[in-house]
Amino acid sequence: MNPPVPKGVKLRLIVLKQGFDPEPTMKGAAFARRLGELGFDVEVVTGFPNYPGGKIYDGYRVRPIRRMVMQGVPVTRLALYPSHDQNRIGRVLNYVSFFLSAALYLIFFARRADVIYAYHPPLTVAMAAELAGFVRRTPVVLDVQDMWPDTLRATGMISNVRLLRVVGRICRWTWWRAAHIMVLSNGFRRLLVERGVPEERITVVPNWADEEAVAAGSKLPDLLTESGKFRVLFAGNMGLAQGLDTVLDAAAFLVRERPEVEFCFLGSGLEMARLEARVANEGLFNVRFLPRVPMAEVGAFLAAADCLLVHLKADPLFAITIPSKTQAYMAAGKPIIMAVEGDAAELVHQSRGGVVVPPEDAQALAEAVSGLADLAPDDLAELGANAHRFYKSHLSFEQGTCSLAAVLSNIARKGK
Repeated sequence: MNPPVPKGVKLRLIVLKQGFDPEPTMKGAAFARRLGELGFDVEVVTGFPNYPGGKIYDGYRVRPIRRMVMQGVPVTRLALYPSHDQNRIGRVLNYVSFFLSAALYLIFFARRADVIYAYHPPLTVAMAAELAGFVRRTPVVLDVQDMWPDTLRATGMISNVRLLRVVGRICRWTWWRAAHIMVLSNGFRRLLVERGVPEERITVVPNWADEEAVAAGSKLPDLLTESGKFRVLFAGNMGLAQGLDTVLDAAAFLVRERPEVEFCFLGSGLEMARLEARVANEGLFNVRFLPRVPMAEVGAFLAAADCLLVHLKADPLFAITIPSKTQAYMAAGKPIIMAVEGDAAELVHQSRGGVVVPPEDAQALAEAVSGLADLAPDDLAELGANAHRFYKSHLSFEQGTCSLAAVLSNIARKGK
């Protein structure tokens, strides 16, 4: 592969993301550092870390601007209102405050860039990038990770039809303004084309896993040392979109029939307390909620599981997305149960790294878990090895960053 940035050329790149290290987020410090290694002069513009708890992290204090260096990359942190709970007013203030800070900084204070890379969601990040790009005549590349307003409707965050239409119009404005758009799946690309975006302005760049975190799985976690268990692990956010009541229904089917099967939930989310209460009320002793751990420790839990579960509600939107945990599971080299339709299911089929079941079908999920539990250890290991090989061949950090950097370099040089 040719270098994304030709030798002797230094393209200035602003990476605009509301969430960034030390927050658990895709495309963080390692991503920014790699773009620098590929020839860009990178500045990250982000907020003060407060996700997922909605409280500013220790060692930080909100101020209008704070400059720092992380892993050799200049990072500019801008003021925002910290909030990540069910309070919609707080969430709106969180988004809008960062939009205002980012737009003001990019228009009046930032060194002019050759290209702005904007990570969406939230939509307000794309809006700030496009406004600044228009004023300063800088091309903007959008990385669309959530298809708003569809995601807002599907997750129940917004149900007002008129408001969803307004959000949809703003989305179309950002797509129309963007010099180029990157998406995580072919389904996203098809939907954008249906909504009027020229196909030649869209590139599919699949997400990758946090490979260092996934690889840190040599030591068995103390919480999972009991022998004789077949562990099904769900790792990540526990929100409305995940539809995790179905998983508890599957656990209820198996609680007496297959007592060796244990469903483990690792992470946090808005639905976690309610799910824990349901488990207690129904006496589902085959379900465990594990405390949230830093990303550096997640790999050990993935390695300790016998199979890894992806589940989302049955919704047309989720049939065109690929949950980011999919890549992490594949990189971990464990069999996958994919309870998501469409593009994510196709990855599992192509990799021969697990089984696919319909979403929100507890009986099918229970049967899939039981089937995997009956496999010989060598057969389980083969499924995991298939998933790992597929990840290395098609979805790795190196492949993804090089593809993304090539798009950014091409757009930046066109704008000169």
